[in-house]
Amino acid sequence: MNRVFNFAPGPSMLATEVIEKVQKDLLCYGSTGMSVMEMSHRSKMYLEIFDKAVADFKDVMGVPEGYKVMFLQGGATAMFAAVALNLMQGGKADYIDSGNFAHNALLEAQKYGEVNVAGSSRADNYAYIPAYTLSPDARYVHITTNNTIYGTRYDRLPETGDVPLVADMSSNILSEVYDVSKFGVIYAGAQKNVGPAGVVILVVREDLLGHELPITPKVMSFKKMADADSMLNTPNCFGIYVAGLTFEWIKAQGGVAAIEKVNIEKAKLLYDCLDESKLFHGTAAPQYRSRMNVTFVTGDADKDAAFVKAAAAKGLVNLKGHRTVGGMRASIYNAMPMEGVKALVAFMQDFEAHDR
Repeated sequence: MNRVFNFAPGPSMLATEVIEKVQKDLLCYGSTGMSVMEMSHRSKMYLEIFDKAVADFKDVMGVPEGYKVMFLQGGATAMFAAVALNLMQGGKADYIDSGNFAHNALLEAQKYGEVNVAGSSRADNYAYIPAYTLSPDARYVHITTNNTIYGTRYDRLPETGDVPLVADMSSNILSEVYDVSKFGVIYAGAQKNVGPAGVVILVVREDLLGHELPITPKVMSFKKMADADSMLNTPNCFGIYVAGLTFEWIKAQGGVAAIEKVNIEKAKLLYDCLDESKLFHGTAAPQYRSRMNVTFVTGDADKDAAFVKAAAAKGLVNLKGHRTVGGMRASIYNAMPMEGVKALVAFMQDFEAHDR
């Protein structure tokens, strides 16, 4: 069976080379006589896989000295609580409410301290990144760099001075170059741009470790997890292995800078199609358009449904938009090849021509 172009928002498609490598090693990894899924997380053979994944992530992400990298569980949703538990210290934090997951993060943080909603575009269905006013006495500032559901991204980062900037990068990590030194904490669920669901990547500046509230569960303590090298409990061994293969793949593509260039080209191709169309319309404000999640509608729910169904029949699958936006959403993460975007654009043009 031929593989489809999978535009799902997550779990999403992986690079073909990564899947082929997993398939090759699934029964027996190298000369170990066993699958990675069967290895003890504390065995020498697995620690070599784990340590290389950490090293390769630091390389492709450009993580400087003075930061700890962890591969944890619970996804970004667990980090919504963990960030507040580790950083808020009973004080106040600024949250910029730019989408569904940004909103969920601030709701979770309210359980552990005062949350200042520094800016919000919720009233306008999160069609743009809102203006914001930051608090000089905040413990940290939290942002979601890319909003998966609504198809928006920050075109520039907030200037937070000495206040740590915390970023949920779940849907655009490793898709564009970031200066990690501008952040106190970065976290990201793996299932969009890195690997299978079940791993969350956490990057923490070392001076922010060890300030958790006494009620913090040990598996949510950044300090305890850092001290245990992510292995206070059994990690997602297989998911981390696949993530490591993805980091190798990114390096083979020329690194994140090369990936970013392709992502800009893919997004431009699709947005140009939308801007030239009389049938399809983008839902995100042009200044804040995401390079990863392109949201669009026809204005007719029945026609949207017909488009999604017809596209699937052509091997362009998982294009249905989130219920809060409707219409369509094409998630074009790192692993989506240019050929997939070209095929989608050609289908959109053909669908519109027949619609006339």
